[in-house]
This record gives sequence, structure tokens and C-alpha cells, in this order.
Amino acid sequence: ELPDFDLLVGGFPCQAFSIAGKRKGFDDTRGTLFFDIARILAEKKPRLVVLENVKGLLSHEGGKTFQTIIGVLTDLGYFVEWQVLNSKNFGVPQNRERVFIIGYLGGETRRKVFPIRESGAESIKQMNNPIHSNNRVYGDEGVSPALNTMQGGNRQPKIAMRWIRTEKGREFRREAQKQGRDLTPFNYGYRELVESSENVSGCITNALQKDALLKDDMRIRRLTPTECERLQGFPDGWTEGLSDTQRYKCLGNAVTTNVITYLFSKLLNHEEENIF
Repeated sequence: ELPDFDLLVGGFPCQAFSIAGKRKGFDDTRGTLFFDIARILAEKKPRLVVLENVKGLLSHEGGKTFQTIIGVLTDLGYFVEWQVLNSKNFGVPQNRERVFIIGYLGGETRRKVFPIRESGAESIKQMNNPIHSNNRVYGDEGVSPALNTMQGGNRQPKIAMRWIRTEKGREFRREAQKQGRDLTPFNYGYRELVESSENVSGCITNALQKDALLKDDMRIRRLTPTECERLQGFPDGWTEGLSDTQRYKCLGNAVTTNVITYLFSKLLNHEEENIF
């Protein structure tokens, strides 16, 4: 019943493949949504498809899950390319690795978009100015390292904090991996809190930001919803009107807008005449 279209953009739920979850993959009903995307592609045959998921998709089941996905897209007549992109290289100080998959109908053999160079300063230089007007990410006075560099400022950034595994935590994770799980408890002794060497925020998740913490003088606190909006490239107040819990969930499930803006600027430069 869908009208014809040229471009399908989507992401199937990542919880089934993320190292933060149980990694049941296609045995998790959320993971099977990919096959509904495939069903739409088979029926409508759009010229382009762009998909996004967590980096853990590549290693799930020893790579077999990703091989299945690429195989399905290829069987549907798409030439496929992919790359893992990190948000910290696109103008926001957030360590967020996601795999992006692009398919071209007709079996074209030349790459169009990937690889995208991710040399930090070079990637940031290529980006447009962030869309939030005050150019600040952390708090009222702090400015992110990436944005501070872009703007030529000299203000001192706040200090991003991150959790690392202790030896006890690493041993627990090794044992869990033998059972097919990638898990480290947050209980005392398994992880410890340290300053981020890059001063880059941890990945924004859909939980209550236990991973995304900030040191403000002597106080350690979690990021505010506004700071999470900025770390994802949204304007201030983009999620206002919801409870803080729902704002965190929405922003954790979102895609960093800076990455998408850059990705599609490259993609549409090749396809604009044919599509539009």
C-alpha cells in the first residue's frame, strides 16, 4: 500500500545486537524487524537504502548475522557498502560508534560514499557549524573540546568522566563471553570512574545516563537532557514537553544529526540529479 519512493532510510532495533543487551539477534523479535525492511525493499525496489545500527552488529554470532544481512540485500539486487562512523569525529564530543549501510539498486560496482575519512580535525573541519546557537555543550560555562577548537575559543571545557573495568570486571566479562554474553556488572569492584583522556562523553544511551557523567569542580553528575541534545546535534529544547526519563530515552535512541547531515551531503551529491 506504500506509494513508490526512491530512498528508504531506517534502523532496526539495536538491542538485539548491542553488547549492552543479551545479544539474541534474530532470536529476539526486535532483531527480526530487518526482514520487514527486506520485504519492503523486495516489493518497492527503491534506488537507495540507508540503514544504521550498533557496531556490535558486525561481531554478533561471529559475523554471521551481518553476513546474513548483507547477503539478503545483495540477493535483492543491491550493491552494498558500509562503514563504522564515530560521532566524536563529526563536531560533537561524544564517543558513539555506529555502522552505516548504503545499498544501491542495480549492482553498481563503484563505491560512492565510503570510506569517509575520520581523522578527527579533518572531519570536524568539513562539518558545518553546529545548529545550536550558543556553541556550548557542557553546562552554562563549559564548552566542548571539539566545539572550542572549531570556534577558536580559549575557554576551559568541563571534564567528561567514564567508567572502566577493573581487573575483577575484566575477568567477569571474559567468563561471561564464554557463555555468549558481553556483560560487566556496575557493582562496586567491577568498574571504576575515571576522567576521559580525550575529554569526550561516553555514548548517550536510552537509560538514565549512568554512563554519561560530567565533573564540575568537585562534583560528579550525570548529563542534563539539554546537554544530551547538544551531544546529539539537536537544538536546545528539542525534546521539551516530555519527562526527563523520556527525554533521555529519545535522545539515546536517536542518531547523531551531524553524522547524518554529513553522510547525506555526500550521498545526495552523487544522486541529486537522478532523484530530484
